[in-house]
Amino acid sequence: MTTEPKSPPARAVPAGPSLPLTERQAARRRRILRATEELASRGGFDAVQMREVAEAAGVALGTLYRYFPSKIHLLVATMQDQLQQLHGTLRKRPPTDPDPAARVARTLMRAFRSMQREPHLADAMVRALTFADRSVSTEVDTVSRLTTAIILDAMGPGGPPTPDQLSAVRVIEHTWHSALITWLSGRASIAQVRIDIETVCRLIRLTTPQQA
Repeated sequence: MTTEPKSPPARAVPAGPSLPLTERQAARRRRILRATEELASRGGFDAVQMREVAEAAGVALGTLYRYFPSKIHLLVATMQDQLQQLHGTLRKRPPTDPDPAARVARTLMRAFRSMQREPHLADAMVRALTFADRSVSTEVDTVSRLTTAIILDAMGPGGPPTPDQLSAVRVIEHTWHSALITWLSGRASIAQVRIDIETVCRLIRLTTPQQA
């Protein structure tokens, strides 16, 4: 495995709602994420090396480290970007099943199929999430919030989710993540993934308050 060069300490590029990126910074960040996506799609986790990403994105290595302090940060951010794109697509074309549990299951299987089309990229992103330590907690939390938002949107209107519903959503998230890992490792078929997702989504029916 290639050892990444150490970058000298540098001030991180501001991000987040309170410190938005400038137009130039946002464009540079998009180039970096696209380069990461292309490298991971071709060769998976090991193909994503910081120097190669910098060269493919047309940025200096030190600049890359200011945006993303490590390869793990970079790949988790790539997953965040993928989920944001998926969320936008699902909002334009939401599932139409009458049952909320079926809508969530269908939505997660659409997300799974998008991962299935790029298995090397999916493996790289999931491995990064698995390896992430506390230094990546902000990025991991963002991925979790996006996944939660996707599930809640699929559940549909009905007021703020109850604590029981949020607990069910967390269990569904954990199951989806575990299903990705077992499929990527060859320990589960796509059919088994679908069964597991449909089964766990039944928790939505159990936690939805009954109408008076």
